[in-house]
Amino acid sequence: MPHVIIKLYAGKSEQQKVRIAEAVTKAIVDSAGSAERSISVGIEDIAPEDWTEKVYKPDIAARMDQLHKKPGYNPL
Repeated sequence: MPHVIIKLYAGKSEQQKVRIAEAVTKAIVDSAGSAERSISVGIEDIAPEDWTEKVYKPDIAARMDQLHKKPGYNPL
C-alpha cells in the first residue's frame, strides 16, 4: 500500500499534478510490482520562500540517511 507525498514549489497546474501522479504511480507499479489500485499520491504546494523551513530542514537534511535520491543543492 504505497502512499507517496510530493512537495513542490507552488504554481503547478492541476493538469501537471495529474501527470506527475500518473508517472509516479506507473514507476511504483513497474519497479515495486504494486497494484495500481493500492497506490495513492498526494501533492503539497509549498511557497518557494518556505521551502527551506518546511521541506529541506525537516524532510531532507534531518532524514538524509533515509533518502534514496539526494538533492544536488544545500540551502543551509
